[in-house]
Amino acid sequence: MNYHNSFDNVKYKITGGNAITGEIRCMGAKNLTTKAIVASLLSSSKVVLSNVSRVGDVEITQLLVHSLGVGVRWVEDHVIEIDPTTLCRHHASLPDSRTNRIPILLLSVLLHRCGIAVVPTVGGDDIGKRNVDFHINALERFGAEVRREDGVYIATASDRLRGCHIHLSYPSVGATETCLFLAVLAKGTSVISNVAIEPEVTELITMLRSMGAIIFMANNRELTIHGVEQLHGTSFNIIGDRIEAASWASLACASNGRVIISGIRPDLLGNFLSYYNLVGGGYRLIGADTIEFYRERQILSPVILETDVYPGFSTDWQQPFATLLTQANGMSVIHETVYEQRFGYLDILNKLGAKAQAVKGCLGSLSCRYKGFDHEHSAIIQGITKLKAIDQPIRVPDIRAGLAYVIAAILAEGETVLVGAEQIERGYGDLTARLSNTNLSIGRTFAGAIISDDPSVN
Repeated sequence: MNYHNSFDNVKYKITGGNAITGEIRCMGAKNLTTKAIVASLLSSSKVVLSNVSRVGDVEITQLLVHSLGVGVRWVEDHVIEIDPTTLCRHHASLPDSRTNRIPILLLSVLLHRCGIAVVPTVGGDDIGKRNVDFHINALERFGAEVRREDGVYIATASDRLRGCHIHLSYPSVGATETCLFLAVLAKGTSVISNVAIEPEVTELITMLRSMGAIIFMANNRELTIHGVEQLHGTSFNIIGDRIEAASWASLACASNGRVIISGIRPDLLGNFLSYYNLVGGGYRLIGADTIEFYRERQILSPVILETDVYPGFSTDWQQPFATLLTQANGMSVIHETVYEQRFGYLDILNKLGAKAQAVKGCLGSLSCRYKGFDHEHSAIIQGITKLKAIDQPIRVPDIRAGLAYVIAAILAEGETVLVGAEQIERGYGDLTARLSNTNLSIGRTFAGAIISDDPSVN
């Protein structure tokens, strides 16, 4: 996938109605790879990353660091070498980074390297505010000054950043990563509490330790970090993508198929496997990093689940799992506690025949920061529903909703057309290639202009 094709309106044509069987090799975790590339810039020598996935967000991150003068080259098909010693600019640029939130993480790195940082304002999927307040506050606490003007963030530091104590009001993954990048080279000791502990974060900590960082993790979501003068290069292997693995597992169960997924450690899936068993899915461990997923019970059961920060049920698992729940016999409930606008995709599922409704109430027992704010952050899904293709193209709004549409299209009788599928490829790559060892009927072309007048479709 070349970046210049990333906004060309990729079109998928999917013929549904069949149980999906075959094998899928899981990619390296996209949400770790992009951060590992940024972490590499903190090094005083070259870094080699292996099991790197060639997806849109990774290519965008490569272009961002390349704009700083950093050398990035593919050593092998899934191995890249990053040379941070060639960094010569403090202003990161990209033709279009609206769908990528990596720029905000570059602020801390560039402050260490240059004392000044200029990056594009961040974008990301339209699933909620995803405020950068956590990041800005952390930068200021470490001694930087930050302002926004003319579509960029500008951060400056007159001296070496200073360690500090920060309590995050919410265990945000991005804010935790910013604090890590700030603290490892800051002067003195930093204590960061209420941090995110997702596998991608703990793996990033392992990578930074291998570069010479001194990071202690307590079992109460607290990090103690002793700043060092310099970090060195490393070679680091990216873990398999747990979000992708859960997506294909949901597909296998929903379609009553059988899919072998390799390249993923079972421990990374955590609570997903418990809910998968609860709904009626089954799995068999074939090796240390290979799992076969299928439907254990012919009649699937409804479930009540709530998304939460790790080790809870991931917010990125809920869209494919919600599509699976359209095939469960009864009423299921999902309470989304991580993002406030993550059920927009239900409208399209309903067009395909699902019976789902988003509501404003907190339909769950977890403490929820959206209680009383009129966000439609809970969903009721009634199954079993028979899905059927519609005669209009469906516009893909973001990565995870797009994958839910893919699963729904596979379940639906007839041919479904998805446009804007480059959004899916940001996180999953070219599905025609990725799913070539399954029996899925899928074609990929470039769509050009989209002419539907239905705003819910376009």
